[in-house]
Amino acid sequence: MTWRSPLALLRDALRGQRAREKELRNLVSNLPYEGLEKGKQPNRHFPGNAIKTTKYTLLLFIPMNLFEQFHRLANIYFVGLAILNFVPVVNAFQPEVALIPICIIMALTALKDAWEDFRRYQSDRKLNNTPCLIYSRKEKQFMERRWKDVRVGDFVKVFCNEIVPADLLLLHTSDPNGVCHIETANLDGETNLKQRRDPEFKPESFDSLVVCERPNNNLNHFKCYAEKPDKEKVGAGIESLLLRGCTVRNTDTAVGFVVYAGHETKSMLNNNGPRYKRSKLERKLNIDVIFCVILLFAMCLVGSLGHFVWLQKQPGVPPYLVADSNGHLDSPGLSAFYMFFTMIILLQVLIPISLYVSIELVKIGQIFFIANDIDLYDEETDSRVQCKALNITEDLGQIEYIFSDKTGTLTENKMVFRRCSIMGTEYAHKENGNPLHCAILFKQNELTFVYSNLTNPRETEVIPDRKLLQQISRAESSSGRSGSREMDPYLEFFLALAICNTVVVSMATAQRRRVSAALNIKLLYDKQVSFRKPKRNRIFSEDSVIEEDHFNPPVKTEGSGAISGLQTCSLHAPSQDGKPATTSDNLSYEAESPDEAALVYAAKAYGFTLMGRTPNSVTVSLPSGKELVFEVLDTLAFDSVRKRMSILVRHPITKEYVLYSKGADYAIMELLGTPYQKSIAADTQRHLDCYAREGLRTLCFTKKVVSEKEYESWSVNRQRALAAMENREELTMDTAVQLETNLSLLGATGIEDRLQEGVPDTIVALREAGIQVWVLTGDKPETAVNIGYACRLLEEEDLVINMSCKNTLACTSILDCALEEVRRYSNDPRNVDTTPDISLVIDGRTLTMALSSDLQERFVDLAKHCRTVLCCRVTPLQKSRVVKVVREKLKVMTLAIGDGANDVNMIQAADIGIGISGQEGMQAVMASDFAISHFKHLKKLLLVHGHWCYTRLANMIIYFFYKNVAYVNLLFWYQFFCGFSGTAMIDYWLMIFFNLFFTSVPPIMFGIMDKDISAEMLLGVPELYRMGQGEYNFKTFWISMLDAFYQSLVCFFIPYIAYRDSDIDVFTFGTPLNTISLFTILLHLSIEIKAWTVVHWVIILGSVAIFFIVTLAYSGTCITCNPPSNPYWILQTQMADPMFYLICVITTVVALLPRYIFHVLRNSIAPSPLVQARHLDKLDPSTRNQWIKEWRSFRGGGQGKRSGLSTPPSPTLEMPVEILPQSPTASDITGDEFTLNLHKGQTGQSQKNRH
Repeated sequence: MTWRSPLALLRDALRGQRAREKELRNLVSNLPYEGLEKGKQPNRHFPGNAIKTTKYTLLLFIPMNLFEQFHRLANIYFVGLAILNFVPVVNAFQPEVALIPICIIMALTALKDAWEDFRRYQSDRKLNNTPCLIYSRKEKQFMERRWKDVRVGDFVKVFCNEIVPADLLLLHTSDPNGVCHIETANLDGETNLKQRRDPEFKPESFDSLVVCERPNNNLNHFKCYAEKPDKEKVGAGIESLLLRGCTVRNTDTAVGFVVYAGHETKSMLNNNGPRYKRSKLERKLNIDVIFCVILLFAMCLVGSLGHFVWLQKQPGVPPYLVADSNGHLDSPGLSAFYMFFTMIILLQVLIPISLYVSIELVKIGQIFFIANDIDLYDEETDSRVQCKALNITEDLGQIEYIFSDKTGTLTENKMVFRRCSIMGTEYAHKENGNPLHCAILFKQNELTFVYSNLTNPRETEVIPDRKLLQQISRAESSSGRSGSREMDPYLEFFLALAICNTVVVSMATAQRRRVSAALNIKLLYDKQVSFRKPKRNRIFSEDSVIEEDHFNPPVKTEGSGAISGLQTCSLHAPSQDGKPATTSDNLSYEAESPDEAALVYAAKAYGFTLMGRTPNSVTVSLPSGKELVFEVLDTLAFDSVRKRMSILVRHPITKEYVLYSKGADYAIMELLGTPYQKSIAADTQRHLDCYAREGLRTLCFTKKVVSEKEYESWSVNRQRALAAMENREELTMDTAVQLETNLSLLGATGIEDRLQEGVPDTIVALREAGIQVWVLTGDKPETAVNIGYACRLLEEEDLVINMSCKNTLACTSILDCALEEVRRYSNDPRNVDTTPDISLVIDGRTLTMALSSDLQERFVDLAKHCRTVLCCRVTPLQKSRVVKVVREKLKVMTLAIGDGANDVNMIQAADIGIGISGQEGMQAVMASDFAISHFKHLKKLLLVHGHWCYTRLANMIIYFFYKNVAYVNLLFWYQFFCGFSGTAMIDYWLMIFFNLFFTSVPPIMFGIMDKDISAEMLLGVPELYRMGQGEYNFKTFWISMLDAFYQSLVCFFIPYIAYRDSDIDVFTFGTPLNTISLFTILLHLSIEIKAWTVVHWVIILGSVAIFFIVTLAYSGTCITCNPPSNPYWILQTQMADPMFYLICVITTVVALLPRYIFHVLRNSIAPSPLVQARHLDKLDPSTRNQWIKEWRSFRGGGQGKRSGLSTPPSPTLEMPVEILPQSPTASDITGDEFTLNLHKGQTGQSQKNRH
């Protein structure tokens, strides 16, 4: 290795930094430079693949850890006081002893940090030494190396079921179609297989320059192109990138070129470590710490002034003052100045040194109980609550607003194909929503069947519409007889269902599959969750729908287990040998969304079976058994702007270029081109609106025949866009929009996404708890409103404001008028009992206007008066924007809950983010603070654990402040009798033990285990959640401080009066004070404990026992442990004196009597709802439930909300007609209109005021 000057090293480092910071990176293969020294390697500036997640090194652990710990102001405070105690003129204790408390606290923290870092080191070492195969030019083959040896520019081979060591640009696979299947569960939690394909260049003759973008953490985005020696550019995207941490599946081997390594890989850039947030209680705690500091300074100032006055009144020189070497004494003013700092050292424990450590321990204990709650465990998925943000558990008890996604959060995200409309004709699939028919399909008792992670039996088993089967049979027969190259629209519709998706086909016997067996009818009924739809939501009249013939129940003949009368996958009889004509039953589908899986299974039910998919072809089996192989020319992926996806194929029958598209109705209908389809489009739109009102998810399917000339012209632009490094997304979207024009409508589908079990009850309970629930969804307003009624977000008597505007002026007018009327009704005392709850429904376009800087305040003001807000057709960015605006403008605690990648922004924007481990991967879970399995778990998580965590921690913090103030004040009162000299009547070792050992464990257990109200009571009366949110406030804090002052006065002056005329020494006087303080402080905690357990008794009695054992041992062995003090045999002498016991009993009783009387009077004369709830907890369950029912009715909660009221008059909000445009149609939301709906529960009717 040659020597290089420091200047050359510096230049090389700067050059490397510039290379890493470039927007585009130029990478070449390392093979031509193999064996050269590192300084001549072209890729030397990029980091290696070894990772280091540790925070410390062995040599720098102590200074770095101390530096981190000193970021906490409390540590700086106590260390500063310990150092100050080394100054002779101000020290209050033996300097070395004063260091012990803070050293113990910081040492424990350092040991915890060291252990965590050591575990990270072991994990890094194991990962860095994982074997892999790297190509060697010298050996002419792939050689085994370690992950840490991989560098940018290397060629790496990965085998099936192996984990990818770095971000690789796929160059070659063993698959003849150039496909590599990967599983990204380690990155985003999604277990469905994803396809990756290699670009058009091979590793054998790789001499291209790879140009890629800078490393970033976007797992779904990658831009790159390879420039060949002839300057030809081949574009590559995320479909060609194997991410570090992914697992190769269903592919024997894959070879890739390393583009990012080590800490620059996307997986490492997404590894941000544990989330840290400051809770609301912690922010209040910091304010109270400042108050304690002010109190401490005031007491020190009193001590300083008292010392000055004391010295001034002394006739001569006090005997305890020692002159310096020159015989000079400090002046009273200077002595008082020094005494100020001495008093700070003496009274420093007023700021609880162990409070922060105790809070961390309490939160760990609370998380343990939350994670092990059997009611929050999901047996089906074997998952429990995950607590990922360890420091905000108490915020679960402070939530005021909940923002929820709909699909997969409120609903199951397990799609059932329910309806379809083809060429303007609607076909209902009623049996698909009937659990009995599904049970029949599962052969009555049990059935073993295989399905992917995103599908379930309801998705895979679709009962066809019999008339539609006949129509398809006729269409297929006529197409075959006529010999025409033009396919029937019915056949094209189901071909679109089978082709226009990203579903991957794999064998059902693959090793990674999960097999479910023994599924019986009872399980189907248990799993069935159906919508409760309002009567007004009948969709079609009897003559407007082609009704299905109801299937007769199948009859099972002797000796046969088959089901007769039903045919779900084929229109034709099996082959003569009795075996199926195809092997479609052995197929399994890997879908990135449950919608696509449901559509593919629906196509399969009608005989259009997706048999295989490669990057270049899609194979579909027709009902006749004939297989069609479509050449895939391009796939236009779905995006949130276009709201659709398309696939361009070459039709094997017609030989035409055909573009199949699917998407939201409003994104498709405006692109239709053929005039004759207007009537079909109108009928289809009517069906779609009816589907939406029924709560179904809707999609439109279209077809377009592309001419060869148009395709060739478009293909050139497409390839140019895919190879672009700048604005690639915009260019590719432009090419997609350019092709997706003049579409021909084939039909539409309605897919049911049932509500999760327990969602309505959970939402009702949360709202009774005083929590506002908002739903942010991308679905149509009609769908969202239907779900709102089904899950009881909306009630029949609610006043529903529907807002849909086309321009800002209309939006401004509507907001102003709505605000005026809402305020008028809210402020009118005559409307207290008759004003209905107000709900707001707003679409994404209007929401964009409402969130603008000019209208934001008005929108928030209107939303503040609404009980529920439903935001429809919103994007992920709009979701996060809504959460941020509400949180910042209303200064409220927010919670966001979702299950998909589109909810990540919203989850991260809220004070608490909750992810649901559902059907759309684990990205929401990975970004969340807490993760649950079902929405219904939110009820107990908030109402029970949230309440407990907050009240426990709040009461523990208040108790900590009380405990320290009560104890420190004993030293303060003593200063009035010792000339404010800064001395103590208690041995300093015992003072240290008092806070670190004698009284530290009971409040921790109090914070972990106390239950002020039982879980049954909290769930039965959700209003208690809101009432318990003010447990920690200014009033309770200062009442506790005043009580601490009172108790310290009693604990000091009763012993003082008792021993006033005696000749005891100072430590003999201090020992009963120490003992009395222990009894008073522990019994004070005993009064506050609401639910006694064996653990509480053991801890309380154990603390007393440890106090006497340690103090007796210390007094019996330490003659001069803390010179010049002499605590020898003091406690033993006191325990032999009856006066000691009498003083301890009387003083403790007098000190605690006011608090006890206060509790008795409060609980008896004017009990709060929380106290009443505790009383009800002591009753037997039947009596308690009866009281709960009556109490809820009296307080206006639950169903008894309006039970005591007469039938209210129908309110009418008078809107100025000249301001708001007239509604051109009878729909609820059309154009620029403002609809107010009052659904009266008594009559089941609806009143609308539309202007």
